[in-house]
This record gives sequence, structure tokens and C-alpha cells, in this order.
Amino acid sequence: MTYEELLTQTALADERVVVMTAENRALVRNMPANLGNRFIDTGITEQCMIGAAAGLALRGRTPVVHALAAFLSMRAYEFVRTDLGIGNLPVKLSSFVPGFLSDGNGPTHQAIEDVSLMRGIPHMQVFCPADEQDLLQMLPTIWASSAPSYVRINTRPATYHHTQPFEIGQAEVISTGSDVTILVYGMLFEQALIAAHQLRHAGHSVGLVNMRSLKPIDEAVILEVCANSDLVVTIEDHFLTGGLYSIVAETLLKYRKTANVHPFALREKWFKPARLNEVLEHEGFTGQQLAQSIINLLVGDLAD
Repeated sequence: MTYEELLTQTALADERVVVMTAENRALVRNMPANLGNRFIDTGITEQCMIGAAAGLALRGRTPVVHALAAFLSMRAYEFVRTDLGIGNLPVKLSSFVPGFLSDGNGPTHQAIEDVSLMRGIPHMQVFCPADEQDLLQMLPTIWASSAPSYVRINTRPATYHHTQPFEIGQAEVISTGSDVTILVYGMLFEQALIAAHQLRHAGHSVGLVNMRSLKPIDEAVILEVCANSDLVVTIEDHFLTGGLYSIVAETLLKYRKTANVHPFALREKWFKPARLNEVLEHEGFTGQQLAQSIINLLVGDLAD
């Protein structure tokens, strides 16, 4: 099943569901014929789309809206904050090509601050699936929630079979480890999986956690891995500020705990536009590069 098939099936089974787009039909090309007037394309007007979605939600509808992640999270930010956040309306934001998935696009089209922006809005939930299987497993629960939500859409093929049922606010623990635990979300899960395999091959005890629900966050998992691993690393295609690294720091401070935590994130710069595999290599986020960087950290800790 694809994203479009799941959304079509959901909308046909529930007449409250309205599908909207700001002239970004990549995920929903076949839906106009299936939904008729419950498919609305507002054109390149993300703010207008959010305002209209809020109005529909106030009339008992559940709008699922689509736009490029950069424009959905930033161009329409005030409308998301004011209309959806303050109103606590069940509008579902499907953000297309977030983070590194915008690969060849330049800085104007790179959503690498979206997690920080969206999680700062009261009532807004934030989700970042690891791959298409994870996405399809998560969406029915997200769409059924009464809260507004922001989803980093990820339709990349799965390289890991996700068996743990999705629950809002719960992470997916892939493995546990005493030497290092990797906390990751979104499309970089695939690279983290490669890194974890290489670290195990090098003789290290490695934990891996898919932090697919960033708000609400799984505080218990964060506290557990920080207490039981010598090193915790966060990996994200996002600015260092406001993303997973910040979430981990906030959690530790909240419970008056400390840990050895190292972030892999973008620091005060946008990434170089290129094909995705080239972006990952240039920015140092391939599985092999991450594994070597983590080994260097572990060796450095032992030397200290």
C-alpha cells in the first residue's frame, strides 16, 4: 500500500476527511477523481490553505493538507500557530521533502528547522517516520487523533521491518547497548541502521532507537538509554538547535540527570544541494561515516 492508497481508503471510509494541497500533488495525484469536492487545491497559497483547513475543521471536518515542508512549516507558520495551535484543531500537516529529502533543492527549500518550529506550538504533535512502512503504520493513529499534527512524510523503501505497534509518544526500540545508543528519526534511520551494524562488527555493544514521535516524546526511553549507555548520540537532518539533541537535553534537565551525549546535526549552515547520496556523503551522514565518527568518540572516551 502507498501513502495515496491509505489516504484514499481512509477518506472514502470517513466523509469527514478532506484532502487539501497547495499545488503540491506529488503524493495525491489520483485523489481528485476519487474524492470529488473533498479534494481542494488552493494553488500556491499555503497560508490560505491552512486558514481554509481551520475553517473546515471548525465545521467538523478532518483536513489532511499537503505542501513542501519548508513552506508548510515556515511560510504558513503564523497561520499554523494561530489557527491550528491556539484553536487546537485536528488539521493534519503532511510535509513533503523535509530535511535531506529535499536533496537537490537549495536553502530556500530546505526544511531543517521545521521540528523546532512545529514542536514549539502548543497542542501541535510532531512525527518523523523512518521509512514508508513506518509512515503507513503511524498515519491511521495520527489521523484519528483530535490534535493538530505535523508529519515529516517519508516514502523511502524500508530497510528494516517495523514490528512494534505505533503509539503516540512512544519510541521504537530496535536494540539496546551498553557502549553506545543511537537516537535517530526520519530518513536517517536507514544510515543509523548501517552504522549500528558496523559498530557491532567492530565489537561494540550498540543500541538503536527510532524516535518517530518527537512530540509527545518518549521521556522514559531517553532516560533509560542515557542511564545505561556510556555514550548516547543523536542523529538528525535538522539544525542542532531545537531538534532531537535539544529534546534530549531538555529531558535530562527536567529530571536533573546528566549523560554523555553527542549530536550529529547541521550546525549553523544549510546543506549543499546535490543528489541524496552525495548530500549524505558531503555532510558526513552516511552509515559508514557515522560509524567511524562514533568509533572515534568511543576511542576518545577510553583515552580520557
